[in-house]
Amino acid sequence: MATPGLKSPGVICLAALPRAGPVVTLGGMLSAEESQRYARQIALPEIGVGGQERLRAGRVLLIGAGGLGSPAALYLAAAGVGTLGIVDPDEVELSNLHRQILHGSGDVGRAKVDSAAERLAGVNPHVRVEPIRGRFTAANALELARGWDVVVDGCDNFPTRYASNDACVALGIPNVYGSVWRFEGQVSVFAPYRGGPCYRCVNPRAPAAGAVPSCAEAGVLGVMPGLIGTLQALEAIKLLTGVGDPMIGRLLHVDGAAMKFREFKLRCDPQCARCAEGRRDLPVEEEGVSCAVSGAMNDEEISVQDLAAARSGGTPHVLLDVREAWELAVAKLEPCFHVPLGEVVARVEEIPRNVPVYVLCHGGVRSGRAVEFLRGAGFGQARNVHGGIAAWSAEVDDKVPTY
Repeated sequence: MATPGLKSPGVICLAALPRAGPVVTLGGMLSAEESQRYARQIALPEIGVGGQERLRAGRVLLIGAGGLGSPAALYLAAAGVGTLGIVDPDEVELSNLHRQILHGSGDVGRAKVDSAAERLAGVNPHVRVEPIRGRFTAANALELARGWDVVVDGCDNFPTRYASNDACVALGIPNVYGSVWRFEGQVSVFAPYRGGPCYRCVNPRAPAAGAVPSCAEAGVLGVMPGLIGTLQALEAIKLLTGVGDPMIGRLLHVDGAAMKFREFKLRCDPQCARCAEGRRDLPVEEEGVSCAVSGAMNDEEISVQDLAAARSGGTPHVLLDVREAWELAVAKLEPCFHVPLGEVVARVEEIPRNVPVYVLCHGGVRSGRAVEFLRGAGFGQARNVHGGIAAWSAEVDDKVPTY
């Protein structure tokens, strides 16, 4: 999903937050090979042997092995962080490769966590990688996050974003946040126990379904997650070693197109539903919907299987595709009537009213918005194709490309 960003910070802040010390204690002595490998890093007075030993003792959990998790994992492994956990439910797809640099062409179809573990072992054999294939959810968040020193949140959906925030607040773990959208990105560190806000302080509720476009819908320049994920790795290293000033209570916004960096101060919400006094032990909750799915089916939807039956059986209908033109160039169902979502209102009179109108997008979110409008405009037979063309590719015809 277009990675959920923070709302434009209305933002003003605590004047000065306490400088954070290291979140790990010194580990054992470095071997001769390790000392040579990290020599240029150890040469930094701020790091030294002690800082390198802290990195080796450190445990960092990465949520996501995608656009943000890839550069973060590579740099954390190269820096000598002792243990990296990687949580991700997905397999590598061809459309991932322009930005998810942990993976290569030969990894398409493999579990991302397996591809990542293999790549990181080649980067640094001294680093232990714990692959965890599955989704980070409210149900397992505390179990998965417990025992880690730092969490790096590289997820692409709101439910995971809120679950990771809540777990980190409950466990007292700093949460290194990153998000990317088109040519822009954001980085911050949420650590209420160190005087800063949590994610819910700034975003108490997730946007409504469809309000934030996914990466597939809005697009993303491959280098942007590389830049933001690298900054997330930097923040994790600072937290582990106690070097510098972590981005606690601050948000860095990067505009890659204009090459502008802006810093905002973030305010703690004393009434925050998660990190306010007495609320940090509340059950972990999810918030919002994933960009890739449209939730449970309702009466205004049709399954991809029923759509396939209507198409093969000759049942009269119109398939209205509300995706962008570039998306149709990647994957398309013929015949269809193409009207991008942004043009539906202006072109509504072009859409037939005398037959059922089945509306299709990538995952079912944009098409749901189109159906809501069409029904209000008198199209009583308009129905949303549940799960969109992504569900069609997965459940009906795997020859239709995914993206």
